[in-house]
Amino acid sequence: MISTSDLRKGAAIELDGDLWQILDYHHIKMGRGSAQVRITLRNIKRGQTVERSFQAGTKWPRASMEKRPIQFLYRDGADFHFMDTDTYDQFQLSAEQLGDTAQYLKDGMTLDRTSYQGETIGVELPITVDLQIVASEPGFAGDTQSGARKPATLETGLVVQVPLFINEGDTIRIDTRTGEYQTRV
Repeated sequence: MISTSDLRKGAAIELDGDLWQILDYHHIKMGRGSAQVRITLRNIKRGQTVERSFQAGTKWPRASMEKRPIQFLYRDGADFHFMDTDTYDQFQLSAEQLGDTAQYLKDGMTLDRTSYQGETIGVELPITVDLQIVASEPGFAGDTQSGARKPATLETGLVVQVPLFINEGDTIRIDTRTGEYQTRV
């Protein structure tokens, strides 16, 4: 069971027979009456987002999620093909099932498959990913402030802001949580 005092962003709970992920929460203490918790939830299967309020101390069953290592094989149009590294079973997920995660997937990459009651919900990326720059304008030092940046297109199609000294063909490290440039590799 998970209580309102144990809330964490990203935790999954079972509510009204569905699986929900906690996106954000706020404790609200009124002048009179008991405290409340306002939670922003995302339905993991349908993708809808709702905001609900609960009394402090409310408890919900914690969803038991299973994580297994998988390997990303290739992309075929809007479908992404994966292989379970333990059983060698192959499966596919659509671009809308993956959401923003699809922008960081590189052939041969190892990540974690998250499933609930045998059904794949999504994949969990490593914290950082190394990707190659395929298009970027040359950077010119001049009348710029310190920390000037320019856009760069990566091999997966993702566009990030990088420092001026980064060139086409360089490999850079991206933080998958924020989508920001970290360092040149």
